[in-house]
Amino acid sequence: MATTAFTGTPAHTVGELPVVGQKAPGFETVNNDLGTVTSADFQGKRVVLNIFPSVDTGVCAASVRQFNQRAAGLENTTVVTVSQDLPFALGRFCGAEGIDNVITTSAFRSSFGEDYGVRLTDSPLAGVLARAVVVVDVDGTVLHSQLVPEISTEPDYDAALAVLA
Repeated sequence: MATTAFTGTPAHTVGELPVVGQKAPGFETVNNDLGTVTSADFQGKRVVLNIFPSVDTGVCAASVRQFNQRAAGLENTTVVTVSQDLPFALGRFCGAEGIDNVITTSAFRSSFGEDYGVRLTDSPLAGVLARAVVVVDVDGTVLHSQLVPEISTEPDYDAALAVLA
């Protein structure tokens, strides 16, 4: 179990994020068309997993916008967002915001939260995903891993993207 915070109050997760140097767990999520997205879909690519509670919050939306803008020009890199949002909400958000450089996915019917150790077990947000970023290399090795210490703050974009420079 890892600890983050929600508005200053400790919030715990089901486990720990994958650590730098280890292989990232495989995953299966759902895209905006209700199709399956798996880690195998990105084989041979670098992947930034932008994990958050809900795109309908200001900080989560900001992280999608930031990664959409900042990672767009990175060679052989795909940004995949993962939340518990329904795919319809993710599609609506991206359409309204003109987001086209990230792949938004939902973990609403998968074990992603458990596999990556990010499902919150307590706090008012129990059941959704904590805010985290995991960067995976072309061979599936974790290059960067951050569980954001306070869910209501943005991740360290510079640190996440620095490993891809």
